[in-house]
Formats: sequence, C-alpha cells, structure tokens
Amino acid sequence: MTALTKRRPSRTIGDGTLVNLSTAELYEYAARSGEGIISAHGSLVVRTGEHTGRSPKDKFVVSEPSSEDKIWWGQINHPISEEHYDRLRFRLMEYVAGRQLYAQDCYIGAHPDHRRSLRVYTETAWASIFARNLFRRPPQADLAGFEPNFTIIDVPSFKADPATDGTRSGTAILVNLGRMEIIIVGTEYAGEIKKSAFTVMNYLMPDEGVLPMHSSVNVGRDADSVVFFGLSGTGKTTLSADPERSLIGDDEHGWGPDGLFNFEGGCYAKTIRLSPMYEPDIFATTRRFGTILENVDLDMTTRELDLDSERFTENTRGAYPLEFIGNADPTGMTVHPRNVVFLTADAFGIIPPISRLSRDQAQYHFISGYTAKLAGTEIGVTQPKATFSACFGAPFLPRHPGEYARMLADRLEEHDVPVWLVNTGWTGGPYGTGERMRIDDTRNMVRAALQGKLDDAEFEVDPVFGTEVPREVPGVPSEVLRPRDTWPDPEAYDAKARELAGMFRENFSAYADGVAKAVRGAGPKV
Repeated sequence: MTALTKRRPSRTIGDGTLVNLSTAELYEYAARSGEGIISAHGSLVVRTGEHTGRSPKDKFVVSEPSSEDKIWWGQINHPISEEHYDRLRFRLMEYVAGRQLYAQDCYIGAHPDHRRSLRVYTETAWASIFARNLFRRPPQADLAGFEPNFTIIDVPSFKADPATDGTRSGTAILVNLGRMEIIIVGTEYAGEIKKSAFTVMNYLMPDEGVLPMHSSVNVGRDADSVVFFGLSGTGKTTLSADPERSLIGDDEHGWGPDGLFNFEGGCYAKTIRLSPMYEPDIFATTRRFGTILENVDLDMTTRELDLDSERFTENTRGAYPLEFIGNADPTGMTVHPRNVVFLTADAFGIIPPISRLSRDQAQYHFISGYTAKLAGTEIGVTQPKATFSACFGAPFLPRHPGEYARMLADRLEEHDVPVWLVNTGWTGGPYGTGERMRIDDTRNMVRAALQGKLDDAEFEVDPVFGTEVPREVPGVPSEVLRPRDTWPDPEAYDAKARELAGMFRENFSAYADGVAKAVRGAGPKV
C-alpha cells in the first residue's frame, strides 16, 4: 500500500487515498480486503448488506441561497440545512482522516460542451471500480491537472446521527448544489453514487438548453436514433441493447441543440433471470472481468453464478463499461431522434402493449410517468406496485417536472418526432393473475415502429386511454394488441380499467394548473 501511495501522490481527502487505480489493481485490493468474491468467469460479486436498493426517503438537498429558488421542494427533494450538512461533514472528515480511501477522476457527459468533471471518493475498492465503469474515463493526459466540477464522497460505514445531523436515519444521501458536493453514508448500495450524480446533471443541464432524460438511446444504420424513457425495470436496458442497432447508452442522456448524448460511460443493468437467448449481450457481461455484480447469488465451491436466485434481493445488478456491449458507440453521441418511446410496466394489465400518442397525450403521459415499481428497486417494495413518477424519473429531478415537460414538448414539435407508449408489464390480467409480456413480442413491436412498418398501419382507438393501437404488428399475435381480449373475464378488465383511469386522473390533478386544457384532457376516460 505504501508503494502505491507514493506512486500516486494524494491530493485529496485523507493521507491514505489511492488515486485512479486501474480495475486490475482495485480487484486485488477488493480480494485482499474480503470485499467480494471473484466468480468462475472473472466478474466481482459483492454484497451491499441491508440496503439492496435506493433509499429515497434518506436523500436530502441542502437548502442554500444559490439553488433554493430553483428546487422542486416536497416529497422528492427533502430540505436539510447548511448547518446540519456542515456538522455531518465535519464529523465525516474526522472519521476518514488517516483511513484508506479510493478516488476516481471521471467525466459525466459525452458532449464536450456540456461535460462535467467529477471526483468520486469511495471507502471500498469495488465501489471505485463501479465509478470507473459507470462514469466516463478521461484520457490519461487529462488526469495530470484534473480539477473536479463536483465531488462525491461515499463512506458506507459512517452513520449519520438523526438527533444532531437532521437526517431521518443513519443513512443519508446529501446533495449540496452550492458546494457541488454529494455525501453518501450508511448505505453500500452503489446505485446511490450513480443517481446522485444524475441529480446534479438534471439540475445543471436545463440552464444550458439541454433536456436531461432518464432514458436509453440507440441508433440504426440510417442514423434513426430513438429515445426510450422509463423507470427501473421497464426495459430500457434490454430494449436498447439491440444487436441490430448501435447502443449510445442505457439510462441517462441529454437532448441538446445538436442531438443526443450519453451522460455515462457504462451500464447498471438488472440481472435477475437474465436470458442468454433474449438478452445475450447483457448476459455476457456477467461473465466478464471488470463487471461488478451486486447481490448476485453463486455457488461458493464452484463460483458459478445463479442469476435466477432471489436469495439476497430481486434487485440484483451488474455494473459494466459500455465497451462490454459489442455494438456500443464509443462516442456516446448521436443525432436528434426519429422516435421517442415511453416504457411502462403496467401491473394492472390494462395499457396496450404498443400505441401511438398525440402531442397532447405525449405531454400527459410524460408528466404522469406511470409504471409499477418492481421488487427490490427501493427498500420496502416486495412486489410490483402501481406508481407515478413525473418525467419517468421524479426521484432524480431537482427542478419542477413542468420545466422538463415543456422542454420535451418543444423538441418533439421542432423535430416532428412521433411518440409511442409501450407496455412491458402484464397481459391477460393484473400481476398475480396475468403474465409478463414476452420480450420477443415487445422487441418485434418496437422494431416495427422504428422501421416505419406502422406508419401506414390501420389503427383503432383504445376505449380507455384514447391512444391509437395498431390492429396488426408483424410477428406479434393480433389478440395481444388489445388488452381486453387477453383477459378471461372482460368485465373484470373493465372494472380494473376504471380503477387505473381514476388513479391517472387523481395523480394528474397535482399538475393540472400548469398545463394547457388540451393536455389535461388527454388522459384516460372513466
């Protein structure tokens, strides 16, 4: 350790910080420290303890003069005072003094005009690999004089004190936009590192004319790029990893004046029940040196992975660099989209598997952001639960959703982009009765839309949502396209449809005053 420290002089927190170690070096530290187990295939398998998903109730934004007027305060963005932040930070700095930390210097944002530099401090070597995988790695020449625009400090073993720090529990994710600093304590779940950085970009980008998006992006040979919006578990990663198209990224992007660009340099994919047949590229990453596998089960004798096991959590995850996907575009940038797809995992089995939206419907569904929270993505979620998340990413939006919705509407209009609503959730009944939509059917529907095969198709209006549903899609059984026809009891469908429509209307009432009358009227009919 001494030799490594001398070879990379610390200019960072604590005298023992190891800066910009390679993935191989970090593997060695992780193995020696007992942080993880190397699988039979070379991936590093780690456990995140109590927290196997995000802790949204423990995320706070510091209330400080430079940003407080721009923040969408409420149930998403909980305020914490500067005094409480400073008190916790002081104790944290005392705690890490003399301890060995790891630091990675990274970029976030592929577009050079909108890129930010960040430094990620972690207590564990495996989390440092996570940062190397998920963010963009600067060229070696950029590291000599690297100065971060913002900093993440991740120390899971440190616990916040609610009585003195103003937090809810010993776990805290604190975002200080004045200092451009993020502190993460009391949780080993690495998704907090990724999503807190995304929160900062969601705050910064609108001032630069860039729409930040919780989305995946890919592009075909004819520069026909597509944006997939959706929450965790809706299929963003799976559908964007299409072997017939180049992957730009799987989760976080910006739509700027000259096109689309990835914020990240890697992917953070759900691995539970990954299929080598339907998701071959993602499946292959679980068997690569350099991939971090969170809470994936394995045989302790053979070190063989068991991707079907839920022993630790349903929310098993793989973090790997984009280069592990063979058709990934290394530039992370592409042209304006020709199509936009909203993904939802409808636990009620009511929303059609694919439908075309009008301009007003697109705004309505973007602001609604309906899906089902899938088991394990957040603490306390043990089975799919209907939820609404504005802009398909409310937990990561520091500004009011209306600001992002207006930016999206302007871009759709300017570039004449059609919008499709795709349900990757349940068919033939709700969760527990029906079954999950087949991945190959969803792929065929999406490909048909992107390839223009539905442009001249015959459509019918969905009786509940008023969206246009194609009567036929190549390679897809026609009865699947009309949800009511898949239910054994049509009257049960009608009752559940009325229930879901009422939920949409109740949710949207919170945003109704800030949108046009036509948008308010674009929702489902009871």
